[in-house]
Amino acid sequence: MTEQPLTCFKAYDIRGRLGIDLDAGIAARIGRGFARALEARRVVLGRDARASSAELAQAVAAALEDEGVEVLDLGLSGTEEMYFATTHFGADGGICVTASHNPMDWNGMKMVGQGSAPLDPATTMARIKALAEADAFGPARPGGTRRDVGTEARAAYVAGVLSFVDVAALAPLTIVVNAGNGAAGPSFDAIAAELAARGAPLRFERMHHTPDGSFPNGIPNPLLPENRPVTAQAVVAAGADMGVAWDGDFDRCFFFDHRGGFIDGEYVVGLLAEIFLAKEPGAAIIHDPRIIWNTQDVVARAGGRAVQTRTGHAFLKQAMRAEGAVYGGEMSAHHYFRDFVCCDSGMIPWLLVAELIGRRGVPLADLVAARQAAFPSSGEINFHLADPAAAVARVRAAHEGTALHTDTMDGLGMSFADWRFNLRASNTEPVLRLNVETRGTPVAPHVAALRALIEA
Repeated sequence: MTEQPLTCFKAYDIRGRLGIDLDAGIAARIGRGFARALEARRVVLGRDARASSAELAQAVAAALEDEGVEVLDLGLSGTEEMYFATTHFGADGGICVTASHNPMDWNGMKMVGQGSAPLDPATTMARIKALAEADAFGPARPGGTRRDVGTEARAAYVAGVLSFVDVAALAPLTIVVNAGNGAAGPSFDAIAAELAARGAPLRFERMHHTPDGSFPNGIPNPLLPENRPVTAQAVVAAGADMGVAWDGDFDRCFFFDHRGGFIDGEYVVGLLAEIFLAKEPGAAIIHDPRIIWNTQDVVARAGGRAVQTRTGHAFLKQAMRAEGAVYGGEMSAHHYFRDFVCCDSGMIPWLLVAELIGRRGVPLADLVAARQAAFPSSGEINFHLADPAAAVARVRAAHEGTALHTDTMDGLGMSFADWRFNLRASNTEPVLRLNVETRGTPVAPHVAALRALIEA
């Protein structure tokens, strides 16, 4: 049989354009390949709110059943609920049908193995891809079943998330929450209901809360500057203490202070690192290589051990496990927790920050102000280029003589006395991403110079 190359396999997950890179037939082949590669007998399956996700999830479920697998169906859920349920139910693997923040005409899958461990791109993911491309599975195997576990799984998940906070330490706060019409709404409501039952003095202003696969308010991706004002304005209008917004599968959360100011992800990483190091002095903290100086400084001051690894959830999770790290964070708003099966969660961070505000009695803006002044950063700047490699080469050649350190762990990182940049190709989108940071000096001149080189 002639193998059909599949273009939806990315560095560590599945992403593709509907009808071009991914459809129900391809999803079914990936499902069968997943079962074969992992020799799986029990698999957790969830899906996000995209209009196409139900059909793709149905195809994956049927394919898993054809491999004799017991499918534990979460229904509409966040990726982190799949991670949690995979370990909770002792499954051999888990799949969430999601394209997170990709455009409307995309979808994909995030997948893990036993114990919610990431799949090795060079071995297990490569094996799934080869099996799906060959499409030589033969007739269905006996024994496949499907069971709805959504209610049971969510109750256990809520208990797991709330185990990270001391509800008694929460102060009266008003929090604006923007689910972006993604999957976050129902899961958040379950957490909020349990908080209320435990007497938490929190008040929530919900916006864009109902899951809607047509995304009437745009694709939920608060990392993009143009998507932030709606949440910022709602925070100010409500007189709220802070705002939280999620992406489509809510494994990332984004923060706004009481003035509507957006808190860049690296400062949240610093806050969370500080929280965990206060509980476990000397612990390891994992961070990605894009914006690093604030995190490294916070961890050093708190007596921890900062460990850098490649960008992306598979790499962070591998490092979390290898280092026994208590927490790991990416400036793109992925936050990983050892006691949450070493996986990322978009619900745990806002609870921890709310608890910290209550304990210290100061607003979020004040918690990060000194760090923002000490280590300003540019935020992520994206470039759509015909020849990204040539742009990277130009930038490197221009700075090779003056850089104090060059890091190629993930893209190109170059450090100087009082500033640093990282330039890398995205693992999931066709863009080149630039991040710049300094030691208390203006960022803008460095960004302008780099932009000129990149776009030359």
